[in-house]
Amino acid sequence: MKLWEGRASAALDPAAEDFNSSLRVDVRMVRQDITGSLAHAAMLRKTGILSGEDEDAIRKGLTEILGELERGTLVPDPGAEDVHTFVEAELTRRVGDAGRRLHTARSRNDQVATDVRLYLRGEAAETCAALRRCAAVIARIAKENADAVMPGYTHLQRAQPVSFGHQLLAYAWMFLRDVSRLEDASARMNECPLGACALAGTTYPVDREMTAAALGFRGPVQNSIDAVSDRDFAIELASDLSILMMHLSRLSEEMILWSSWEFRFISLDDRYTTGSSIMPQKKNPDLCELIRGKTGRIYGDLMTLLTLMKGLPLAYNKDMQEDKEAVFDAFDTVKACLGVLEPMLDTMTVRREELRRAGAEGFINATDLADYLTAKGMPFRTAYRLVGQIVAECAASGEVLETLPMDRYRSYSDLFGEDLYGCIALETCMERRTSLGGTAPESVLRQAEEILCRCGGTGERD
Repeated sequence: MKLWEGRASAALDPAAEDFNSSLRVDVRMVRQDITGSLAHAAMLRKTGILSGEDEDAIRKGLTEILGELERGTLVPDPGAEDVHTFVEAELTRRVGDAGRRLHTARSRNDQVATDVRLYLRGEAAETCAALRRCAAVIARIAKENADAVMPGYTHLQRAQPVSFGHQLLAYAWMFLRDVSRLEDASARMNECPLGACALAGTTYPVDREMTAAALGFRGPVQNSIDAVSDRDFAIELASDLSILMMHLSRLSEEMILWSSWEFRFISLDDRYTTGSSIMPQKKNPDLCELIRGKTGRIYGDLMTLLTLMKGLPLAYNKDMQEDKEAVFDAFDTVKACLGVLEPMLDTMTVRREELRRAGAEGFINATDLADYLTAKGMPFRTAYRLVGQIVAECAASGEVLETLPMDRYRSYSDLFGEDLYGCIALETCMERRTSLGGTAPESVLRQAEEILCRCGGTGERD
C-alpha cells in the first residue's frame, strides 16, 4: 500500500521503488512512530475528531504491533516505503477503517519530524550517560595517580612537571562540556512538530499542546513550516558529536603515544589490543587508532547534513530523507567508541616509574629554578637567561638540574643556596602548584571529586 495512491496512473518502477524506500534506515524509529501515533490518536479522541471506539481499536492494535516487533514475532514488510507506511498498513490490516482514520490531521512530514526528534532525544541521553561513565573512570584513575609526577608537554616537548591524574582530568572536563553541549541541543530540539501537518497546519480542531505534553516535549513548534522543513537540530547534534570525537581522538592519540616503547607511560590490557600477522612482539593499540580514524567519519556525517540542507527551499523536500542515515551513523559510531574506551581506560596500567623517569630527563623544573632566583630578588628575565645557560651546561655534560653540583650553581650566582635542591625536586615543583586548577595533588583530588559528583558515580566497574 502506498499512502499517496490515487493520483498516479501507473505503479512505481521496482528500481525507483527501492530507491525511494527509507525503511532500512528509519525502521529503527518504529517505537517512536507508534508512541507518536498513540498520542495523536488520544488527542483526536479528546477533540472529538475520532470516536472512542476507533481510538480504542487503534490503541489496542498499535500496542500489539509494538509488542510483536519487540518479541520478534512480527517482521516489518520489506516492501513498505518507510516505517510510517508499514505501521499504518499493518494497523489497518488488523483494525480496518479505524486504522485508516489515524492519519486524520497529520502528514508524514510532521510525523517523521516528530519521530526523529523523539529518537535523537533518546540517543543524546544515552551518549551523555556514556560520557559521564568515561569521565567517572578517568576521575577514579586520577585520584589513584594524583601524586604521580610526569612531564607535561607543549609542542610535544617536555615542559613542566604535572600529575598524571591532572593530565587525564583535562579530558574528563572536556567530556563534561560535551555532555553540556548535547543537553543544550536536546533542550532546543524538545519541541513537538505534530499538528503542523504537511506545512500549513490543519482545519481540524487539534490540540497540539496535548500531544506535545504526552510525548514529553516542552511545547509545540510555533511555526508549521518551520516544524517540518528544518533539520538544524540534527546538524547541531552532529556538530556536538564532532567536537566530542575530536576529544576522543586526542585522548586516543595520547594513549597511542603513551603505550609505545618510546614512552611506556601506560600498558593497555591485552583485551583491548591486537597483534601483528608477522611480528610476534607487537601489541598494537588498534582500538585507539580506530577511534582516531572514526573521527573523520563523524565529520563526514556533519558535512553531509550541512550540504544536504544548504540549498533547500521551504518547506519539505525529499532530500531530507537523507538526514537520518547521517545522524544515526554519527550516534552509532560515537556510542561504539565510548563503549570500548571506558573499559580500555578502566583496565589500563599506569607505569608510575616510567612517568617519573621521563620527568627527570627533560629539565622540566627549569621554570621552578628561575622562580627560585626570582623569589630571592633577581628579575625574572635575568633569571630566565641564567637558567638557560645552566640548562645548556647540563645538556652538554650529561647532568640534570637536580644533580648539578652547588659549586657550579654558585659560579652563576651567589643567590643559590643549600635549599635549592629541595625547591627544584620534581615532586616539590608539582606540589607547589596549588593555584585553582593547578596540578598539585590536592587540586587533582578536588577536581576528581567534583567530576565524580557531576557524574553521579564512583568510576568503579560494576
